[in-house]
Amino acid sequence: MNSPSWPVELADGDIVLRPIKLRDQRAWREVNRRNRDWLRPWEATIPPPGPGGPITHRPTYRQMVRHLRAEANAGRMLPFVIEYQGRLVGQLTVAGITWGSMCSGHIGYWVDEGVAGRGVMPTAVALAVDHCFRTVGLHRIEVCIRPENIPSRRVVEKLGFREEGLRPRYLHIDGGWRDHLVFALTAEEAPEGLLHRWHQARPKNSPSDTPRNPA
Repeated sequence: MNSPSWPVELADGDIVLRPIKLRDQRAWREVNRRNRDWLRPWEATIPPPGPGGPITHRPTYRQMVRHLRAEANAGRMLPFVIEYQGRLVGQLTVAGITWGSMCSGHIGYWVDEGVAGRGVMPTAVALAVDHCFRTVGLHRIEVCIRPENIPSRRVVEKLGFREEGLRPRYLHIDGGWRDHLVFALTAEEAPEGLLHRWHQARPKNSPSDTPRNPA
C-alpha cells in the first residue's frame, strides 16, 4: 500500500493509532497478561483439526507481527496498536481489505480493561474508519460482534453503524463456534467523518464504554 495510506500514525488527543512493531513485544505481552480474564471470553481460538486437516498452533508474537506486516505491505491489512497517554493499551486491525467492485474491510480490536470507560475504543474506531474512507479509499467497513458483547455493541451503535443481521457460528471464539452480529457503515453514511460525529454525540464529561471485540 502506498503512502499516505500506510504506514501511518493517527491521533486524537491522548489516543494514538500507530503500526505494530517487533519492539512492542514486552508491552504487548504485559497488557495481555494483566487482562487475561478480561479478554478470554472474546479471544479468537483455533478449532481442532478436522479429519486429515493440518494441526495449527497459535503464532508467536514475532510471527504475528511479521504476518501483519506482510499483509499490510500487500495492501490487505492495517495493523495498529492503540496508545493512550503514551502507553500501549490495545490493538486495532483493519483486515480483509478487498478492492475491485467491493472496496471493503472489517475491523477487530481489543483494549486494556484499565482504560475502559475513557472513550479510547470509540475514538480509535472512528480514527481508523475515517482513514479507511478518506485516505485508503474503501467504501464499506464491517464490525462483527458476539451478541453477548453488549458494551462492544454500544460502541458501534454510538458511532452510527447499522446492524445488518446475524452470522451463525461465524468465528471460533473462546473454544467454540460463536454467532456474530454484523454492523456496517459506508462512506456515504459518514460524510462529515466518524470522528466528528463521535465528538458531537459524546456527552461532555461522560466517558464511553471501551470493550473487547474479537472480530
